[in-house]
Amino acid sequence: MARILVVDDEQSIRDLLDTILRRRGHEVLLADHGQKALDLFQRERPHVVILDLHMPGMSGIAALKQFRSIDAHTPVIILTGVGTEAMEQQARTLGVTDFLQKGFSLHALGSALDRALRQANPAPSPSPSAAPSRAER
Repeated sequence: MARILVVDDEQSIRDLLDTILRRRGHEVLLADHGQKALDLFQRERPHVVILDLHMPGMSGIAALKQFRSIDAHTPVIILTGVGTEAMEQQARTLGVTDFLQKGFSLHALGSALDRALRQANPAPSPSPSAAPSRAER
């Protein structure tokens, strides 16, 4: 399905997301800090990024700015345990798809991921004059 980059300094969160996303059939890339995430982002070009805001070294906002300088359109879902309204507004200004508080429900994560995947792979609009394929005939 999709290639998803999970960036979080907490091993338990990375493990949880890795398990959930792989069960949904996705390829998962894991990073425990911002620089590793940037290296993976440049090399692997994930379809979606799930990004923690608070990490040692490079913050999630700093990483998000770097992602945007590489690719302005990759959907990013922010996860945070201690996000403020100002941080959320800054992240939204940088074009995040969703902003979830840690302690999120699996349903909320699934919905956010579905929105991000639709953004990453918008359904093509069929041309009104396009001939039906053999399967449609």
